[in-house]
Amino acid sequence: MTENRDTLEKLGRFLLRGLRIGASTVSIVELLRNDWTGGISAGVAWLVFLQVERRLPPLKAEPED
Repeated sequence: MTENRDTLEKLGRFLLRGLRIGASTVSIVELLRNDWTGGISAGVAWLVFLQVERRLPPLKAEPED
């Protein structure tokens, strides 16, 4: 049961990192297109994802055999 939870937690962190990278990319592209509303909105989303990722507790170290 704990293996499933650990796997799900790692997957969630991976997806959160993907969302963060995607939001920053969209923000840069929109700002380069002079679409201020979309660029700032994506930038705010990036900041939110960054804060969520920083507030997550660290992953537990896997026991060595």
